Amino acid sequence: MIDWQVIETVLLDMDGTLLDLHFDNFFWQEYLPQRYAEIKNVEPVIAKHRIVTQTRKIEGSLNWYSTDYWSEMLDIDVVELKHEISHKVAIRPYCIDFLDDLRCAGKDIVMVTNAHHDSLALKMDKTRLADKFDRLITVHEFSLPKEDPQCWHEVHRRHPFSAQKTLLIDDNLHALQSAREYGISSLLAICQPDSKAPRREISGFDAIHSFDEIMPVSEIVDD
Repeated sequence: MIDWQVIETVLLDMDGTLLDLHFDNFFWQEYLPQRYAEIKNVEPVIAKHRIVTQTRKIEGSLNWYSTDYWSEMLDIDVVELKHEISHKVAIRPYCIDFLDDLRCAGKDIVMVTNAHHDSLALKMDKTRLADKFDRLITVHEFSLPKEDPQCWHEVHRRHPFSAQKTLLIDDNLHALQSAREYGISSLLAICQPDSKAPRREISGFDAIHSFDEIMPVSEIVDD
């Protein structure tokens, strides 16, 4: 599936790729509406409707991922609420083994996430994964979501890579498509980003269920 002899740089998404998307889905779909209803003293169905409606309006935009935006829009501290359930943050199967194998193989390892700085900090604190990367990039540094092909120009400007020798793994199919338009040659999707949700049927991209399907890469070190 992957020619590891060619790949020099591996770009990795965070939520739904390295980490179980269940935390985020539970937070946005269940916990945030519940706590918003409690804090604002409104009916839960009203709270959920307001959040879902706004989510649909801005889905795929930078604000969709911004804790600052949601905190201001709802007039509550979204980051604080995320910390209340931070025990639910979980690493996906074989993630650490895969990252360690990439390091042994001498690959350049870069996280590129749509997550806001606050969310990135929370999750790196809970998982202790930050040291396994050569660079952590959140697109809020340059205000372009990964769904926009121009995002990858900004990623390249901050951490140069050869598009023809780069692999991107991401659960976001729109992000994969924008990376394809930019010119990144090797692209992989994730079949089941949320461990509590059904496995997805992916079309248009190769896809994996977990990282053990594309290991070991360390075998290529001693040619």
